[in-house]
Amino acid sequence: MKRPTKLIAALLVTSLASGATLAFAQDSQPQSWSEVKCARYKKAWSEALTRRGTQGLGPEFLGNHEAFLGSGCMAQANVCPKSAEELELANIMVILAMNAGTASTFLPFSCRK
Repeated sequence: MKRPTKLIAALLVTSLASGATLAFAQDSQPQSWSEVKCARYKKAWSEALTRRGTQGLGPEFLGNHEAFLGSGCMAQANVCPKSAEELELANIMVILAMNAGTASTFLPFSCRK
């Protein structure tokens, strides 16, 4: 099993490289900042799942996160990490999202009572 710090470092390097290419991509239609943030976040999420897999991630966590992505990253934060693996992935995503220039209020992670 890879150490979390190695995984985080690998994801950060990948995120930096992909963020630079996104900035130079030419689209026929300009994207809003919200769309750009969501596209960057979706890419980071996909890469994180590819690297670490879904072991230890519950259906509620994954389903709520998928709903967030499906809303164009506009749905209310409702993804509550409960297992150690969910919390680890949420922490990785916070680092990647902040590295991509998104605000911490953009993220979907929240545990409500």
